[in-house]
Amino acid sequence: MNLLLVAGDPSGDLHASRLIRALKKAGPADLRVAAVGGALMRREADEFIEDLASRGVAGFWEPVAKLPFMAKLALRLDRHLSQKRPDAVVCVDYYGFNRRVLGLARRRGVPAFYFISPQVWASRPWRIRALKRLVRKMLVIFPFEERLYRSAGVPCEFVGHPLLDELPPPLEKSSASAPLRVGLLPGSRRSEVARHLPLLLEALAKLRRHYPEARGEVFAAASLPDSAYPLGAAAGVELVRESDYARRQGLDLALCSSGTATLENALLGIPMVVVYRMSWPTYAVARALIRVDSIAMANILAGRKLAPELIQGDATPARVAEAAVRLLEDPRAYARLRQELASLRQTLGLPGACRRAAETILSESRRP
Repeated sequence: MNLLLVAGDPSGDLHASRLIRALKKAGPADLRVAAVGGALMRREADEFIEDLASRGVAGFWEPVAKLPFMAKLALRLDRHLSQKRPDAVVCVDYYGFNRRVLGLARRRGVPAFYFISPQVWASRPWRIRALKRLVRKMLVIFPFEERLYRSAGVPCEFVGHPLLDELPPPLEKSSASAPLRVGLLPGSRRSEVARHLPLLLEALAKLRRHYPEARGEVFAAASLPDSAYPLGAAAGVELVRESDYARRQGLDLALCSSGTATLENALLGIPMVVVYRMSWPTYAVARALIRVDSIAMANILAGRKLAPELIQGDATPARVAEAAVRLLEDPRAYARLRQELASLRQTLGLPGACRRAAETILSESRRP
């Protein structure tokens, strides 16, 4: 049996690597997986075609400079589909490029599955029409996505969220510790780190006016080297690399960019301030397309603002620090917030998302 998996960003690389593991565990002994993704998928795949995840291609305008690379990669994948005739293609998030992969798979008569849906509920809902035409089944990780796709006539299965298999349970902390432990999570792409890390470091410095002994811990993305995190003369700040969330689990507060980290923090019960900055042209397009009131998944799942969100011009060090102080200054509200964040686990199904996704792919990929 022969499969092709395609992911294009660090979080997709992480989830796809775990899906490959589940496929090999549940599949036949002769199962072979070819992959486009990142370093984690490279370790699991039998054939690694290209590192797409570390290139940091995101936004609306920024990918234009990568068009020649993307075009060449699409040609390579078309040759792979023609020559190897995989039993299925599995696209993981990253709609911009994976939309092209889906078209190639359809042209070659290869069934396609989509694990981790693009956020059609947040912007560009017309993408559902393309997915309905090109995908054998959507394997989604949020329950509201299943309802959305089924109402549009798209074959869909809610498999649960893969983070439930990876995250330890939240610690039972009724108050912040002393000294205060503050996690800084500037993002998983170089461009995000470059925009957000200086902002978060300065916000931490301002927060220390209220909590002088506060310790900062910058959590590095697995796909980026230490050199991507120029901490410089930032006092009392440590660069942390971990894969088991043991250090993150004990944080009192997180200052983080919007993305997977916000959901991880929520499921660990960590109060947070969410920021996001992008280029102004990208921001202008995003404002015209985004249809949701919140950008942090914790807030979307809760249906209200559990975590303050500061976007673009509002994301200043002073405002980030002020929002952080408000979260910390009322011990009762702080304890209640930790419980409300951790309770979001109950909305995401049961552990075993990758196993369920793998079983569906294996059972339905050979179906006419």
